Amino acid sequence: MTQQHPITPPPELVEQWMQVHTTKYELARQAAQWGADRQLKADAEWLDRNSLDAPHLTITPTGKGLVEAMRSKPPSLKEQALAALERYEAEEWCEEMTFDSSVIRRALEQLDD
Repeated sequence: MTQQHPITPPPELVEQWMQVHTTKYELARQAAQWGADRQLKADAEWLDRNSLDAPHLTITPTGKGLVEAMRSKPPSLKEQALAALERYEAEEWCEEMTFDSSVIRRALEQLDD
């Protein structure tokens, strides 16, 4: 009997994914994400057990910090809109716009993330 790799998803989970995802690409992406998340969790646990509290470090490395760095949140809708507006304003032809983009910017900046 061959030994299963520790980050191989259980068959029940694969069956569940197959019911939700319609293409092989979507299924492969889901499996890769699951495996990466499992590996990240294992790395974070290792870091929590073995982190060094050395005086030369400006931060104490933690598993939570590793997860936050490796799985940062996607930009909020507000952040995406502000970035799109910046790209739009950077275009030379935007000087011919019939609206004042600064009004949109100020409105977006007042929104919560």
